[in-house]
This record gives sequence, structure tokens and C-alpha cells, in this order.
Amino acid sequence: MSGLRLYFRYIGIAYRSSLQYKGWPMMVLSTAFTVVTDPLGVIVLFSRFGKIGDWGVERILLVYALAVTAFGLAETFARGFDYFPWRIRSGEFDRVLLRPRTLFLQIVAAYFHMHRLARVGTGIVAIIWCLWAQGVPLTVEGTVMIVCALAGGCVAYTAVFVMTSGIAFYTIQGLDWIYIFTNASYQVTRCPAPYLPDWLRGVFTFFMPLMVISYYPASALCDWGEPWWTGWLALPSGFAFLGFAMVIWRIGVRAYKSTGS
Repeated sequence: MSGLRLYFRYIGIAYRSSLQYKGWPMMVLSTAFTVVTDPLGVIVLFSRFGKIGDWGVERILLVYALAVTAFGLAETFARGFDYFPWRIRSGEFDRVLLRPRTLFLQIVAAYFHMHRLARVGTGIVAIIWCLWAQGVPLTVEGTVMIVCALAGGCVAYTAVFVMTSGIAFYTIQGLDWIYIFTNASYQVTRCPAPYLPDWLRGVFTFFMPLMVISYYPASALCDWGEPWWTGWLALPSGFAFLGFAMVIWRIGVRAYKSTGS
């Protein structure tokens, strides 16, 4: 059985398992409600005080929606790495090592939270609305750019989960500061990118490519002044960041000592 087929088989099992919980519709609604209300403060501020330069609420929400949708995809399809530190503490990782499958496949498909798809769905609706509000037609090229941006963002956030897991071999548990690059990272998109401090913009461009997967594709689609070609950097930057994270992961795996040793 191929690795990709096995991955979706794992996901299918987890999906059917999640349906056994009768409260899953409420979890979906709760996640959707969180995504919708999260930028509410920004919407109220812009409604009260107007634009900041050329930046209105539609621009802010478009960048935010690209980031939060990509994060939702990573949470849905790569959540296993986010829970990996527990496997180190409990000794569960020893069982994973004994199975005749790649470690990455076993860990990435270990968890599937269906309600996280609500984050993806609401994010996509927000992207479409923001483009419509700015009068930007959704062409075939623009659609492909959005898909590449979301795919690159999903890979980039997966890389953060993988990097966290690699560090967990040494710390035994997850580190709170890592969440700067996950749940807290897309909060940065609430501020217009040109007004961010240079150091913060540099961190989220050249280390964690948050701006590359959200701001630059949005700028290319809506013609905000950034070079058009930067809108296509999301996917390669996401894989470059994943490659860096995989190095940390492999170093951690080599340093791992069994709970029975």
C-alpha cells in the first residue's frame, strides 16, 4: 500500500471515529463562531475610525483569511505532530518506531479533527467576500494563486508542528513560545503589513513565511503595489521551511533514547 493511500486510510478511520461523538456538530459551530468573531474588534475599529492610508477592512480581512485558512488546513491534516510531545512523555513513540512504516506518515495521520474544517470553510468564504468587496474578479489565474497560497501556508504551518516535535525530543514537552508561529501568528495579519515593525515583518517573511503565504498573494491579486511574482512564492517558501523543520526532526529522532533504555 502506498504511503499516500495509507495516509488517507488513517484519516478515514479518524473521521469515522469522530462521527461517533454526538456533539461534533456543536464543535464545528464553535470553531466557525471563533473564526468569525476573532477579527470582530478590527472590524469595529475600522468601522469607527475609517481607513488607515489605503488599508480598509476588506484588505485586512483578506490577508487574515488567507492565513487562518492555511492554518486550518494544517490543523486538519497534520494535527498529529501538534500532539507529538505527548508520545514522548508517555512512551508511545517506542511503539511507533516498531511499525514498518515511515515515522512521518504515522505521526502526521495520527489525529484528524473534523471540526477544524469549519476554520477552512469560513476562511474560504471570507476570501471570496473580500475579493468581491474590492471589485477583484476571481479569474482562473487568481484561483490558482489562491490555491497555491493556501497549499504553501498549509505546508508552512505543518513545518511549525514538525519543528515543535523535533524540539520536544530534548524538552520532553511542547514549548509555549512555539505558539507564536501557530495560533498567534495569524493575529499579526490584523495589522496592515506596511505598518508592521521591520524586525517583525522580517521574522514572518524570512523565517516563518506568514507574510509570503498571505500578504504577498493578496497584494498580487488586488494590485497593492508589491511585485506580481511574489504572489507565487507561497508554495516554494512553505516547502523550504518544511525542509528546515525536517532537519530538526531528524536530529531529534537520532537523539531519542527509548523509555526502556
